[in-house]
Amino acid sequence: MRKIYKLSMRNASLIRTFIGACLGGLLILQSFHVSAAEYLDGIAAVVEDDIILESELAREVASIAANLRSSNVQLPPEKVFYKQVLERLIIEKLQSQLAQKAGVKVSDEMVDSSLANIARQNGLDMQGFKKEISNQGMDFEVFRENVRKEIIINQLRSHEIGGRIKVSEQEIEHYLETEISTQDQKVQYSLGHILIAVSEGASAEAIQAEAAEARSVTEQLRQGADFQQMAVSVSNGANALQGGNLGWRTLNQLPTLFVDVVKMMNKGDVADPIRSPGGFHILKLMDTTGVESHVITETQARHILIKTNELINDDEAKKRLQAIAGRIADGDDFAILAKANSDDSGSAIQGGDLGWVMPGLLVPPFEKAMAELAINEISGPVQTQFGWHLIQVLDRRNKDNRENQQKNQARDEIRKRKIEEETELWLRRLRDEAYVDIRLGVLNE
Repeated sequence: MRKIYKLSMRNASLIRTFIGACLGGLLILQSFHVSAAEYLDGIAAVVEDDIILESELAREVASIAANLRSSNVQLPPEKVFYKQVLERLIIEKLQSQLAQKAGVKVSDEMVDSSLANIARQNGLDMQGFKKEISNQGMDFEVFRENVRKEIIINQLRSHEIGGRIKVSEQEIEHYLETEISTQDQKVQYSLGHILIAVSEGASAEAIQAEAAEARSVTEQLRQGADFQQMAVSVSNGANALQGGNLGWRTLNQLPTLFVDVVKMMNKGDVADPIRSPGGFHILKLMDTTGVESHVITETQARHILIKTNELINDDEAKKRLQAIAGRIADGDDFAILAKANSDDSGSAIQGGDLGWVMPGLLVPPFEKAMAELAINEISGPVQTQFGWHLIQVLDRRNKDNRENQQKNQARDEIRKRKIEEETELWLRRLRDEAYVDIRLGVLNE
């Protein structure tokens, strides 16, 4: 059965990838002593002024277990697995409550747009997408509400965290000087991650105990223990139920405290535990690969703009440009006519010259028309939000945009890194400060 992959949702900068909980089907765990059917109205946990039902927990356990099994990951002991999934539900419940208090709302249009993106990512129209979801054992409306919850939570995170994250030019320059070498840019790393969390305000004894557990886990992994299984069993990280998989990342996409360690690792290595405010991090380097170059095609172009107003409508603007095009065809100079007629004061003084233009810099209708022109060819009238344009392409060139790419990438990755680090702390603080009463007795033993 094909697997649906989720595209990053529109208007949300911190979207998490759905794991099989959204797609794996509501399967009953055959290896567990309890099933979703046995849980009707029992309360698994009280979370602030809300509850998590035992049936809700059992369904989530079954769904995540189905996904792990499909990836050939052995399930941990029942009690450990239930605790992991319950903690996930608690964190989600706390975020949903906070989003409601903050007035975060998501329109049906935004949800529909995100679903359409997911469908396109999988090469399906909406009808085919709904059928595929059904084939994988999940009600489409349940899937749709999961998408809505994801958007809400990520908008909350953007509001709570994103606005506080700033990236200075000095940070970018330092980043480029110290972290991005030619070799760094050619290598991507596939990493596994396990977090042994430490609560804020933990005692020295508690910290020592967590450190000892981190060392024990590291030693077991070095002796051949399965990393995915270990992550599912012991990790408190956001990727725990995905086997601790962080995916493919370059060094500049990693949290700062990981970079120097990963640089020194070989494939298969398990690093010593790395201490952070959130706990102890254990990394395994699964694989490495290269990255592609950043060659772009720049276009040298010029234009003449006629704006519309109460005196000049669309038809009149087009007629003026057609008359100007006729004069150019008869031998008049484009630059002189641009200076005399163009309403774009910035380029008119330069004879309409826009200089060398990178892809994505101009509005789509202008860029589309420009891309279809041969060198020295002049377009017909082209409409954009600014008015009507006559466009001429003077030249094209391929350029290695690595320097600009690195700078933009540095800004993005510093921001992502800060957001990732802040999110981990924010979630831990949210959990530590919340009132949570776990009612499922077996999980309190």
